[in-house]
Amino acid sequence: MEKAELKVAVLGAGAIAGQHFDAIRRTDGFVACAVADIQLERAQAIAETYGITAYSDYQELIRQERPDVVVIALPHFLHRETAIFAAEHGCHLMLEKPMALNVAECDDIMEAASKADIRILIGHTQHYMAENIHAKRIIESGEIGEIVMINDVRHLNYFQDTRPQWFLEKDKSGGGILANLGTHSIDKIQWLMDSSVRKVSAAVSHHGKRGNVEGSGIIYMELASGLPASIAQSGYPGATRNETEIIGTLGMLKLVTGVSLWISRGGAYEQVDVPSMDTPFELQYKDLLSAIEEKSETSCPPEYARGVIAALEAVYRSAETGVEQFL
Repeated sequence: MEKAELKVAVLGAGAIAGQHFDAIRRTDGFVACAVADIQLERAQAIAETYGITAYSDYQELIRQERPDVVVIALPHFLHRETAIFAAEHGCHLMLEKPMALNVAECDDIMEAASKADIRILIGHTQHYMAENIHAKRIIESGEIGEIVMINDVRHLNYFQDTRPQWFLEKDKSGGGILANLGTHSIDKIQWLMDSSVRKVSAAVSHHGKRGNVEGSGIIYMELASGLPASIAQSGYPGATRNETEIIGTLGMLKLVTGVSLWISRGGAYEQVDVPSMDTPFELQYKDLLSAIEEKSETSCPPEYARGVIAALEAVYRSAETGVEQFL
């Protein structure tokens, strides 16, 4: 007898919604049922594409459709409210990163999830990208020796006109480029090294053409293992760059997430042949499905994601006070 497919609803019909619905369609065990967006016409456009029902009210969707899984792909300030409501209605959660605006909101979500005995996967996609997974395997193999430092650099035009305004309002987004993209880098470094952030020092700048969030920042981190790492991000005009340099005692890796992986064994970089994999979104859904079926934790549980937010809060405290922060 075949297992019944679990019904999945997506809250939010923005740019990322299509990637979720494509992954749901390709994952055995899940079936899409509905989408909600405060702009009903956006939800209707998605619904027509995927043959599902559109709603303008997420609470009505959850009450009417009774989904098994709710995907929260909404502005950051709505994560707490929607996650708690869905959990209270017995829905497992796929929650986009960052988990919430602050640690207190993360704790509220975790409390609701615990009471409801539901599974949560936080969408830290760095864990599911082929280049990152292969880089982690090389690190763990010892091929480039003991890791002595990591440098992560990212540049892009963060204040482009197409970016929704809520991203640039701190009370809605939680911060600027460091809250949105810096959390990817914090997560990537922690995950690659299996070690959480222990202390941070940071500086930020505010030169964006709109909004009240930082447009660049430099973070020095030390992991619990003692490994030093740096993150430099800029959201001003210039060449796009997204690279992570992992330096070991026997060689180096250059990780261009989502694009390529390079290795130096003492000489020039050589490109690494990275085996193809399912998309990060498909791997996330398979991870969540396994956790639901086995009543176990996902590989990116809320406790981990809370730690990323704790590190981000420490970054902002350091930038504001000029004092190194310990976690």
